[in-house]
Amino acid sequence: FHFYPQEPVSGESEEENNGVNLMEFSDEILLHILSYVPCTDLVLNVRRTCRKLATLCLDKSLTHTVVLQEDYKVNNDKVKQLMRDIGKEIYQLNMAGCYWLPSSTIDHVTRCKNLVKLNLSGCHITSLRLSKMLSTLQHLRSLAIDVNPGFDASQLSSECKATLSRVSELKQTLYTPSYGVVPCCTSLEKLLLYFEILDRSREGFILSGQLMVGESNVPHYQNLRVFYARLAPGYVNQEVVRLYLAVLSDRTPENLHAFLISAPGSFAETGATKNLLDSMARNVRLDALQLPKAWINGSGLLQHLKFNNPFYFSFSRCTLSGGHLIQRVINGGKDLKSLTSLNLSGCVHCLAPESLFRKAEDYIDSSILESLVVSCCNLRHLNLSAAHHHSSGSIGDHLCQLLSRLKHLLSLALPVCSITDVTANVEKPPTASHLVPQTFGKKVRIGIQTYPRNLADQANQKIESSVFWALMGSLRCLETLEIIGSSFSSAMPRNEPAIRNSLPPCVLAQSVGDSEVAAISQLTYLQSLTLAQLPNILTGSGLINIGLQCQHLRTLSLANLGMMGKMVYMSALMDMLKHCKCLRDLRLEQPYFCAGAQFFQALSHCSSLQRLCIVSRNGTLQSDAVMSFMASCLEVIMCHMFMGESLTVCKNLQQSVVRSFQADRPALNVVIFPLLHEDLTEVIRDVPMRHLDEITLFKSRVAEEPPNLWW
Repeated sequence: FHFYPQEPVSGESEEENNGVNLMEFSDEILLHILSYVPCTDLVLNVRRTCRKLATLCLDKSLTHTVVLQEDYKVNNDKVKQLMRDIGKEIYQLNMAGCYWLPSSTIDHVTRCKNLVKLNLSGCHITSLRLSKMLSTLQHLRSLAIDVNPGFDASQLSSECKATLSRVSELKQTLYTPSYGVVPCCTSLEKLLLYFEILDRSREGFILSGQLMVGESNVPHYQNLRVFYARLAPGYVNQEVVRLYLAVLSDRTPENLHAFLISAPGSFAETGATKNLLDSMARNVRLDALQLPKAWINGSGLLQHLKFNNPFYFSFSRCTLSGGHLIQRVINGGKDLKSLTSLNLSGCVHCLAPESLFRKAEDYIDSSILESLVVSCCNLRHLNLSAAHHHSSGSIGDHLCQLLSRLKHLLSLALPVCSITDVTANVEKPPTASHLVPQTFGKKVRIGIQTYPRNLADQANQKIESSVFWALMGSLRCLETLEIIGSSFSSAMPRNEPAIRNSLPPCVLAQSVGDSEVAAISQLTYLQSLTLAQLPNILTGSGLINIGLQCQHLRTLSLANLGMMGKMVYMSALMDMLKHCKCLRDLRLEQPYFCAGAQFFQALSHCSSLQRLCIVSRNGTLQSDAVMSFMASCLEVIMCHMFMGESLTVCKNLQQSVVRSFQADRPALNVVIFPLLHEDLTEVIRDVPMRHLDEITLFKSRVAEEPPNLWW
């Protein structure tokens, strides 16, 4: 397209110079095109090209909502100019994750007098600055902020509290024990709480869950419709969330329709929480539910809770059996057509009739899954990971055959062993790869089976007849897929030292490898792919198919594929990356990974890449190759590498990258550090939460939260 008509070049006919003039399109079409351009570019650049675009770029449809989230090129000057030019026209402003902008720049939000929704999660702002800002935003109804150490609610002015009293939606991320601004929000209808409080301070002092002096004000929950709490590991987070829940246990809001608590590990039920749940069972009808596993296991709670038109259930890590799931939740298939998101991650018995005498690796009862599929036919997000879901080769349909009926699925997470075609495996003897030890012991020389490198050859081998190939063919609209080994654990956990030993994969997962990966290439609209602990990866040839066919792929996470003592799929990975033009996030976790010149040269073809994370025990890197890569890939703003190099090598490279590229990339975040170093947890705590939560730490993200929980 050209913004202006071009004069025909001498010697060319009009037919040969047939360029389309963008300005000839209607205003409606132009506005639709401009809606894909970042607002900063529209206001500061595009509108200066001609009079028509100057008018269109300031159209209310483009300035009503401004999203700076993921706009990593925005700097202090651009934000200030943007606020000066269109501040009064902005009604919704999303600056979530703009960790590189100083408080003095965030202050300019005060120019947006008509703001109704404001998201400042991940931004640096003190209680005094927050008070000054909110005092001017009298129309505000939705707010997202962080509460950091030093926050003092007594510094909030009366004008600020008046604004907060009108806020109906609040998202609050806590890094210190505090109520934050919750007591000031007397009209709350939606409350989202993220607890990220560490058990120890930087100086090593043990923190307490007791709130600061002057924070004994009681939250106002009488109008609450949605309560959501997500806890990071640590006992302090549990102590603080109990203080928030204490008020709910006294009086449960009549309009409550979503109650969600995501807590890792053990979070014991108390008398207060039991009273709360009993009150909920008597007084409310829910549309969304998630509870800590200890609150559900062994209790008859689900039998008494009432549901209206549920759209989200999460029973992650619960010992809920399939029999209870069908009887107490699905209720014989009644009123479950509304369910769009279901998280059964870590529910090892959820597809078995009972759990009392069952082993986790026993065969599933396909009739239970069939009831689930029939009752919840409109599911869009389903997580069955972190469990052994083994299909029998003789009784009932295979898990993949049943899931293929869910035509509306957009995201799916499965354990590796669940996609094994048991019938096919019985017919053929185990390959040599099955005999390869999955440990770091002495290398074993084996014959490498030659795998096809294109779909035509694979068709000749008839892998399309597998149940997993058929599943991928039936879910053509799938956007997110996770295939994760049921015993996989990342070498880099949250608040602990790196894991030195990994558990072996499930026996039934031993045959899953290149052909299954190739089947994924049928997902034309795939945007996010996670593969972890696939033992039978021999060459990685299926990755090339994905690179060629899945042209919308934006996020790729690969972990512990093939033999653990050697990076067997490096050649295929490099071929794949040459085709991934839309890839933005890449996470690789593989022992003995060599991040050298060839790898980074291949990665340089990913012109849209923004974030890179490599986790490799005993892995090596070439500093010159890293520097060349950063110089050629101008969009990269996050580089996290946790390898086997020395502390000196890591520090020198990190300093070189920051010194060379920070000035031109304000959002640049670089962490290069030895994976097994004792200070790793201290380094991790300084990583912006946006990167830490979305890419650096490995986890299953399918149905992790209800869809559209926050804008």
